[in-house]
Order: sequence, then structure tokens, then C-alpha cells
Amino acid sequence: MNLSFLGAAREVTGSCYLVETDGVRFLVDCGMFQGGRMAELSNREAPGFDPEDIDFILLTHAHIDHSGLLPRLVAMGFKGPVYCTEPTRDLLGVMLPDSAHLQEKEAEWETRHRRRVKTGRRQDVAPLYTVAQAHASLKRLYGYAYDTPLHPHPQVKVQFRDAGHILGSAILEVWVEEAGATTKLVFSGDLGQPGRPLMHDPTPIEGADILLVESTYGNRMHKPLDSTREELAHAINDTLFRKRGNVIMPAFAVGRTQEVIYMLHELAEAGRIPQDLEVYVDSPMATEATRLTLKYHQWLDEEAQRALRTRGQGIRVRFTESVEESMALNQIKHGAVIIAASGMCEGGRIRHHLRHNLTSHANTILITGFQAAGTLGRRLVDGAKEVTLFGERIPVHAELYTIGGLSAHGDRDALMGWLGHFRKPPHQTFIVHGESETAQGFGLLVHKQLAWRVEVPKKGASYAL
Repeated sequence: MNLSFLGAAREVTGSCYLVETDGVRFLVDCGMFQGGRMAELSNREAPGFDPEDIDFILLTHAHIDHSGLLPRLVAMGFKGPVYCTEPTRDLLGVMLPDSAHLQEKEAEWETRHRRRVKTGRRQDVAPLYTVAQAHASLKRLYGYAYDTPLHPHPQVKVQFRDAGHILGSAILEVWVEEAGATTKLVFSGDLGQPGRPLMHDPTPIEGADILLVESTYGNRMHKPLDSTREELAHAINDTLFRKRGNVIMPAFAVGRTQEVIYMLHELAEAGRIPQDLEVYVDSPMATEATRLTLKYHQWLDEEAQRALRTRGQGIRVRFTESVEESMALNQIKHGAVIIAASGMCEGGRIRHHLRHNLTSHANTILITGFQAAGTLGRRLVDGAKEVTLFGERIPVHAELYTIGGLSAHGDRDALMGWLGHFRKPPHQTFIVHGESETAQGFGLLVHKQLAWRVEVPKKGASYAL
């Protein structure tokens, strides 16, 4: 058996792992690289295998850095099924066409730019994939419940376990038979932080021969949830009442937006922020993801289900429907909380709101999630005094808050706690989905504290198991 690391190896985005035996070849995740020019080049380069030779794909969850290259792979010849959880299937029905729409718009913009400046390069730019190709890829999705055995191939058995990251996110337990012997592989996917709103805690796993575990926050701890609530309330009250500005909140459309709305409702009901607070969710994808969260309420934790049944009066949430409604938000000078995607500010409507709000000292940019290296969100977190949006240099005068305790990823102790459920060390543990220094540091921690055999693979590395 051979295991290859095609993405999310000493980096956070582009999750994709190839498993090969004499009788079967399959992928776990097919994610898009995000953050800067090198990510764009990685997305467009040949995948390193023939898509027609892949028997099937397993997806851990719907986030684009785990699923976003699926339409491109289908367009390149992949013809097999894609297995995921039921909510992931439905979420991708929204997310992949939305991603394709952004690809088409960005290609149109780049084409116009090249024609205008008359560069020596080829004038027309093709999108990474089209909306039509995204819809074609959706036909290959098959959804399953947690804890239900799946046999995608005579040599392979799979079970999806709750990862507690976003709606429908999964840990994969995969049993692969080869030459009369069975090897158990476990792919953690993205693991949630225990005790957070909406999601269950990640499911404990007791054993694996081969383990791939994420390390996004493997070098740090999140703030306690009470401290996070207090910081969120302070940022909103200070902006609305002292500075009299707006709060602009980049947020992942799936998971983070719903968690933020839930927490704002809690704060309003407790009297810690105004109950008449105007919150605008300016993301068609977030609107649909919120609808799906309500549809799959039984997949949420018990506290969230109870709150949905008994929810009283809270903030006023308005979901924008049209481009005109989105543009009208930029006329609001103070008193609004605007939540928009993308969470790392790499595309979507958030970039328009940043363009109109970054220049004012009265406004607050509230960062609620991880910002990968090379993204606009990361540049803001790192203190950029000026950024480029739509070809225009924009000075950064707005105040920046980073609310780290809202992360949907487990922190260092949460990851170590999840690993502590294994009854014996895996034969081999691979540390993935973390920036290089973080992944290597977490790998060293696992080796020292648990005495496990640990490897931190580089992109393109391949291992004979």
C-alpha cells in the first residue's frame, strides 16, 4: 500500500491524500489551495495522477480547502463516486457552484485587466472551473449518516465519525484489505474544539494502524469561551457606542457564520449587547448554509437543539438576497454588524465591505477564524497598513480585533486529548494540515509526550505502508 500527500502537508489548505494498492486507488479530500499566487499555481498544475484511474473519493467535510478542486478533477476525467455525509453533500450543492461563480468572475476581471494594460501575456484567462462543471461534479456525490458502514470497493470499508468541526464534518475510519491483511487508516479531517456551541465534541477513536491528524492550532491554546464572549461583546459595544462605526466580520459561510449568530443571540438575551442590534448576513451561501443547519438540526449538539426549540427574542438578523441589497449596506455609516464571506477575505462580498470600511477609524474589522499565510485576512492580522482591493490601494485605519476563541479547530490540548483516546500507538502517525513550523512542533510534542512514531510529510511525499 502506498500513501501520497498531495496537499495540506506543511501547509493548511489543499487537503488531498492518495491511497494506492494493487487493487484500488482512492483519494481522501480534493481541496483547493488558498492564499496568494503560489496557491493559484498549485490549483492549476497537474494533480500528479490520472483522474480516470481513481476509483472513488472520500470527503471529510464541505470546506473548500477540502473539496474545492472536485469540479476540476471531474472535468479532467474522474468518473467515480464521491462519498461524504448527508449534510456535506447538501452543503456542496451550494458551495461548489458558488466557488465556480467566483472563479468565473475573477477570470473575467483578470482578462479585462490584461487587455487594459496590454501585457505581453495571452489576453484571455480561463477560470479554474466553471459553474457548469461544478454542477456536473455534484452528480457524483453520495451522502451517508455517521457510524454507518460503507463499502465503496470490495477491498475497502469506511465509517464516518463526527469530527465536531462544522455541520456534517467527519473523521474517516478506513479499512483496506490487501494480500489477505487488513490495514486500518484514520483521517482526522478537521477536528473541532470540545465544548463549543452547535457542534458535538469530536468522536474518540481508539485505534489505527496509520493515522493522519490535523495540526492547524497545534502550537497554541484558544481563549476560554467566556472570555471569547466578553471580547466579542466589548468589540461590538465599543464600536457601536463609543466610536459610532460598523463592525465588519469576515466569516466562513459554513459553520462560523451560524456559530457567531448563535453567540450574538446569547449575548443579546443576557443583556450584554443591544437586543435591537442590526446584524446583516451578506452571503447567499451563508444564508443557504443556515437553512441547512436548521434542516439538519438533529446533527447538532443537545444544547443547540434545545435552544432552537426555546429561542426567545434576540438580535435582528437580516439576510441579503440581491447584489443591490449588498451594495446598499455600504451606505450604512454606523450601527451595523455585517457578516460576509469569505472567511479569509480571498473572495466574495467581504472584499467590497472592506473596501468601504477599512479607511475609517470608527470601524472595526473582527476576525473570527484562522487566516492562512498569503491571504488578505492574514495580512490584516499581521498589521498591514495598506492593502490592495480591486486594483486600488486602500489604507487600513479601522481597528482590528482577532477573536481566536471562536475557532472551529481544536487547539493544542484538544488535539492531544483526542489522541489520548488511542489505546495503543498507531504504527505510523502523520501530522498534516498545519503550517510548517506548527506541524513540526506539534509532531515533536506528540513524539515526546506519547512516544509515538511521527512523520511530518512534505507536499508530494509518498510512503510505502
